[in-house]
Amino acid sequence: MKNLGLLLLFVFCITACSEKESNLTVSGRIDGLKKGTVYLQKIEDTVMVNLDSVVIQGDPQFVLETYIESPQIMYLYLDKIDNSEYDDRLDFFADAGEITINTKLEKFETEAKIVGSKNQEKLVEYRKIMKRFNNSNLDLIKASFEAQQAQDEDKLMQIDQEYDQLLKRKYLYTVNFAINNKDLEIAPYLALSEVFDANIKYLDTIYNSLNKDVQKSKYGKDLKKFLKERRQEEELQEEIEEEYAEENS
Repeated sequence: MKNLGLLLLFVFCITACSEKESNLTVSGRIDGLKKGTVYLQKIEDTVMVNLDSVVIQGDPQFVLETYIESPQIMYLYLDKIDNSEYDDRLDFFADAGEITINTKLEKFETEAKIVGSKNQEKLVEYRKIMKRFNNSNLDLIKASFEAQQAQDEDKLMQIDQEYDQLLKRKYLYTVNFAINNKDLEIAPYLALSEVFDANIKYLDTIYNSLNKDVQKSKYGKDLKKFLKERRQEEELQEEIEEEYAEENS
């Protein structure tokens, strides 16, 4: 019995030590919400994982907690249990500490006000500019449709050129934005999520500009791994092209 007690105590200590204290608190309110469940989530190995949750019964305020190794994109998911169709999920860039999210039931994503994260502030700034690029892209799509209807080949060629120029500006803006924010984790995140298919020299430039702490963060490590895989793929492609050229020479 004595040995069993010591064993149980040892197991308890190991378990307690392995559980990390929460270092992120997400709190706020959802105006208009009367009943439902609010979840704090993240993507882990391509799977959405619930980290914490709170049941709402009349009071629209919530408090959620978890532990994060480094700043990363997380999600606030609202699962309602009444007749409304506004179940939704919003993403935000979480830093360790306290983050406040205040929003409304019927405009859960668009009306969200998020404070407490420097990375989130930069993400909002970036997305405002991207909205302009996206609006320009929609204008080109509309113009392309009209040119197709009119069978105007010259106009279609012009639109294709304008689209290529727009895409280049979008990529260059993203690369410059990442470099200008090299001390924040949003820099490698944007490289991975927005310009992953850009010329590898641009991705290299972003990674090499990151400060050491950001290189060691979740997205910094992910970018380093991604660059290694891209180089291997490009080297393999070059070998295939060389073999093909030799066979057909």
